[in-house]
Amino acid sequence: MAEVRRFPALREGDWDWQMAAACRGSDTANFYHPENERGPSRARREMRAKAVCGSCPVIESCLRWALAAREPYGVWGGLSVEEREALLTFQPA
Repeated sequence: MAEVRRFPALREGDWDWQMAAACRGSDTANFYHPENERGPSRARREMRAKAVCGSCPVIESCLRWALAAREPYGVWGGLSVEEREALLTFQPA
């Protein structure tokens, strides 16, 4: 579970974007990996999740939230945990 104290402070309206999310009502199993999932199984699941994200009208808001919160699990904003971490740790030359 993510540490709540690390999350940015919520303000009214911060979650409104979720109402329009393409994943709303979807099976969360497509976005979060089960314990010990690896290799091709994980890649296929992430591809399914990213396909949903690809048609999402709020993908940018979702990704902004995940990056600000340093969301440690799942596909958010069309990116996996590893892809989000790479964005956060990238240091331009």
